[in-house]
Amino acid sequence: MCPQAQVPAEIDSDGGWACLKLEGPFPFSETGILSSFIGPLSAEAIPIFAISTYDTDYVLVKEGFLDRALSTLQNAGHTFVR
Repeated sequence: MCPQAQVPAEIDSDGGWACLKLEGPFPFSETGILSSFIGPLSAEAIPIFAISTYDTDYVLVKEGFLDRALSTLQNAGHTFVR
């Protein structure tokens, strides 16, 4: 996985993703963080690709779903920092 502009021309790839970062770090004892984020998207049939790291999570959404995803997340009580 890498920025779309860095994918070599000879590689078949699936581009057009927007990345949403859940601002961490989150303690391992705190559960349900990623679920609270992707649950509302799933309920609205918005496909995602989630990546979890040691100190934060990322949710990728196809660019065609981005506006709907952001609206859905705001309605679920999430806020955004740019």
